[in-house]
Amino acid sequence: MEPTIPLMLRRVKEQYPNLAAQHSKDDAGIFQPTSYGDLYREVQNLAAGLMSIGVGRGDHVGLISDNRKEWLVADLALQCIGAADVPRGCDSTAAEIQYILGFADCRTAFVENRAQLERVLDMRQSLSLLTSIIVLEKGFTAEEFEQKAPGMTLHTFEAISDSGTAMLARDPMAIEREIDAGTGDSLATIIFTSGTTGEPKGVMLSHRNFLHQVKGVPELIDIGPGDIWLCVLPVWHSFERIMQYVALGTASALAYSKPISKIMLQDFQAIRPTWLASVPRIWDALKAGIYRNVSNQSAVKRGIFAFFVAVASTHARLSYMMRGLLPRFKARSRVLEVLMAVLPYLLLAPLRALGNLLVFKAIHERLGGRFVAGISGGGALPEDVDSFFAAAGVLLLEGYGLTETAPVLGVRAQHHPVPGTVGPIFPGTEVKIVDDNGRALPPGTKGLVLGRGPQVMLGYYKRPEDTAKIISADGWLNTGDLGMLTLNNELKILGRAKDTIVLLGGENVEPLPIEQKLCESVFISQAMVLGQDQKYLAALILPNREALEQFASTESIPTTDYEALLEHPRVIELFNSEISERVNPKSGFKNFERIFRFRLVGDTFEIGRELSAKQEIKRHVLHDKYAKMIRELFV
Repeated sequence: MEPTIPLMLRRVKEQYPNLAAQHSKDDAGIFQPTSYGDLYREVQNLAAGLMSIGVGRGDHVGLISDNRKEWLVADLALQCIGAADVPRGCDSTAAEIQYILGFADCRTAFVENRAQLERVLDMRQSLSLLTSIIVLEKGFTAEEFEQKAPGMTLHTFEAISDSGTAMLARDPMAIEREIDAGTGDSLATIIFTSGTTGEPKGVMLSHRNFLHQVKGVPELIDIGPGDIWLCVLPVWHSFERIMQYVALGTASALAYSKPISKIMLQDFQAIRPTWLASVPRIWDALKAGIYRNVSNQSAVKRGIFAFFVAVASTHARLSYMMRGLLPRFKARSRVLEVLMAVLPYLLLAPLRALGNLLVFKAIHERLGGRFVAGISGGGALPEDVDSFFAAAGVLLLEGYGLTETAPVLGVRAQHHPVPGTVGPIFPGTEVKIVDDNGRALPPGTKGLVLGRGPQVMLGYYKRPEDTAKIISADGWLNTGDLGMLTLNNELKILGRAKDTIVLLGGENVEPLPIEQKLCESVFISQAMVLGQDQKYLAALILPNREALEQFASTESIPTTDYEALLEHPRVIELFNSEISERVNPKSGFKNFERIFRFRLVGDTFEIGRELSAKQEIKRHVLHDKYAKMIRELFV
């Protein structure tokens, strides 16, 4: 029988019926477990209930919700009966939800709560196919909204599940037959891209696409029964979603949290997870929080912290040299590398051990004491963040991929993590680097990244012309990213091909490395480099408001008027210094890559507005929003 996600769940349920599959918070905020046996039963009941209201094979069902245990139950239930979900988070705009539900031809949709229900009901005139809505939130009663929903049928999650329970009492094997009828090529989901470059496209992903990842990930990291994943990323997004399937496929558990530092750190203590899938911003925020706490300590404690971070960073790099983990873009002598590293490595070892005891032990305790590693994806991991957590002894495994590749193309191996790369090419996957003419390039040469393998999407929904633009006739997918391979077939990502800035002098500039360097400053939260067809580079800078106001307080600068604060000469001087210190020839940048002008932005950037779900900047949105400010930067 061909593998599908429901078949995988059934196998794990039969093997580990009493093992926890989910940990979700009750009304008191306490994590409560759901076993694999109970999860499978909940999935079957909901699947049967969905069949009873006419949902079946080939249907597309909207799923508008943030992370919660019912999300996974709904996702798996739909897959059991051959339907596909069309997911989106609650932070999506009304226009996005309207477009997605309409374009994907959804007749039924799940919504998380009353607020989402009201939003969907407000757009019902433009959603002529949508006739049934199911509310996940407990305590909802359909009657209170019936007058607002003429022509629609409203259901509660519990009512659908109860009707499924009654149906299975009459025909216990109804859902098992549906599961057995599924195939690997069956559509599992349509995930709409986050739209950083314009109108979102519906990525069609099959069971086979996802299961290729489920099979390959355990070859790179050690996970299994008893492991717990802390879930903080949007569950509808392909990265968090594949990690949920990997967790189910390895009989480990999911614990639902939020990407808010206070809540997340409390949940680290409560559930003591072993793994976390995250975007770089989460680790950047954790690092910034640690440094903020240190900045409030005495000068002696700040000095001790800085000393041991420097020692541990050096020791970590020497360890990489000893273990042959530094990326190799050119041939070099391993013997010489070991000889150069061994003596200073041994000399620094006692200091490193002391630093672990005095400084870094507290970080490990904040992460629950059982933490194995974080998998970072959805954007480039800044070098300073990578280096800091390596110094602290917290393993970060950077991965890479796209929604169109379900999503993994590469990830650092747990026992051979090569810093500065997104790890070896994923098992059973091909990646090649090509020039502008499509010719394959050797290791160490920058070019366009192409990928091919079983995880490549079925295509864009109702957009065959866009599918043909990104996937060649022989199956190679154009990622749109620039990168290079090492001699050991690890991949390093260097930026987006279409983000390349061409200055008036003809110089090509990749903005991402500059933006990452700028964001190493504790005072800079986000940065966008500008300069297409201009004489020089400029930047929009979103300050870290908390750090800036703390600085202003120490400098006796008034903070009551934040907009005025951003224009204060001392603040401008501070940011000019922060930018100049980080982006200059000494730090590896060319003269034409320096930032000559900048403006500080007083707004906050929000997911779904200026930021994608992966917390990447939507460049086209910022270009439109700050058009006048951008023009003034180049006058």
